[in-house]
Amino acid sequence: MLCKKLHHAAFRCKDAAATTRFYTGVLGLKFSHAITQEAVPSTGQHCPHIHIFFEMQDGSSIAFFECPTAPGEVKDMVSPAWIQHFAFQVDSEEVLRQAQAELEHLGVPVVGPVNHDDYVLSIYFADPSGHRLELTTPICPPGRLKEFAARAPGVLEEWTQRRAPSRPIDIDLQPMPETR
Repeated sequence: MLCKKLHHAAFRCKDAAATTRFYTGVLGLKFSHAITQEAVPSTGQHCPHIHIFFEMQDGSSIAFFECPTAPGEVKDMVSPAWIQHFAFQVDSEEVLRQAQAELEHLGVPVVGPVNHDDYVLSIYFADPSGHRLELTTPICPPGRLKEFAARAPGVLEEWTQRRAPSRPIDIDLQPMPETR
């Protein structure tokens, strides 16, 4: 397989300093890298920004851009708020419940725990930019994972038949412009 692991997922933030305090102080992630640039390297577009990275134990990262002069919203305001989120795995139900207590002690509103189909147990809260975050831990025995995987194609097929779009979805995949 081409993809080995997630390197990073990136979103926009309102305030890089507040974001850094939250992800290091509240979630305990390592502040691993920061880049400031006047232009976007992949497009050449003038857009002063800082790109900040926070590393997790497995080496993968979550990253943010603060772009004070760029138009647009920090979050997708069209999709339901619960769709776009980061889900971070923790070691156990006990760790999840401790994290919930710590977040609530810090005044962070928390939803949950929520049991998702006996697959994972999760809590939900927001970062300073309003991004929805999830802490989750697996709660099913390994044998059940095989059952979930075996059922997944049938669940998808049933959904596809029930929720087929009324018109074809046109996806326009244009190559990215070359940069030097």
